[in-house]
Amino acid sequence: MRIVAENLNFTYNKKSKFAVDALKDVSLTIEEGSFFGIIGHTGSGKSTFIQHLNGLIPVENGRLTVGDIDLSGKQKEVKKRYKELRAKVGMVFQYPEYQLFAETVFEDVAFGYRNFFPDAQPDEVKTAVFGALSLLGLGAEYLDKSPLDLSGGQKRRVAIAGVLVSNPEVLVLDEPVAGLDPAGKNELMALLHKLHDSKRVKTIVIVSHDMDEVCENCTDVAVFSEGQIVFKGKPEEVFKNVEQMNDLRLGVPVTSFLTDELKKIGVDIDTDFTQKDFIEKIASHYKNNK
Repeated sequence: MRIVAENLNFTYNKKSKFAVDALKDVSLTIEEGSFFGIIGHTGSGKSTFIQHLNGLIPVENGRLTVGDIDLSGKQKEVKKRYKELRAKVGMVFQYPEYQLFAETVFEDVAFGYRNFFPDAQPDEVKTAVFGALSLLGLGAEYLDKSPLDLSGGQKRRVAIAGVLVSNPEVLVLDEPVAGLDPAGKNELMALLHKLHDSKRVKTIVIVSHDMDEVCENCTDVAVFSEGQIVFKGKPEEVFKNVEQMNDLRLGVPVTSFLTDELKKIGVDIDTDFTQKDFIEKIASHYKNNK
């Protein structure tokens, strides 16, 4: 599913003196198959944008299409396709484990499936739930456990499984590794890549404040500020703008900062800013300039 926004605008409290323009003429294409990063400071419009993608916020002005669904059409007609849209575009909010509510892991994940497929038979529900949990590294032994008895990382996996169970083509995650320890962060990002690489989820969109996380994992990036997109492109293109990114109070990946500092002293390294590529290029430069 290709996502295309054209001159998308949205204003909170539009008819009051407290009106805030959250999106201003946002045009952005998220190609099917991408692992897309959206970054920006608090209040930049990034969360408002992603909530448009599955109809949580209706299109107010401009155009937005998700696959063959035109969310900027007549709202009465658009609302008829909300269920279809939300099955295809799974949304995982920050700290999703706080939304776990059922007595068992099985019932929590099954709730999401039954919501989209109310006529599903018990065996079908069980197969879907077990399949979603397995994708996230949780076996049958977790089905009857209480979500409250799980670790933070396991809770988050269960919450994501509750979204994956409907077989979405697009998975949107707001700060997916927030609050996890380093090992938990690495494990979860590895699982997301597994889902993406296997095409179990065709497109993944993450919202993040962590520039290193975006640089290491994303194929494409959009930078929001004051409701507008100020940069978009491949990570290596976006993170070359060190001074501008600092002006936006976002900073850049460590590798981008170091590359910029090295350039100031005459050492020019051509890197895509991933840690692996940066280290290889530094090592090559050292060997060639002994």
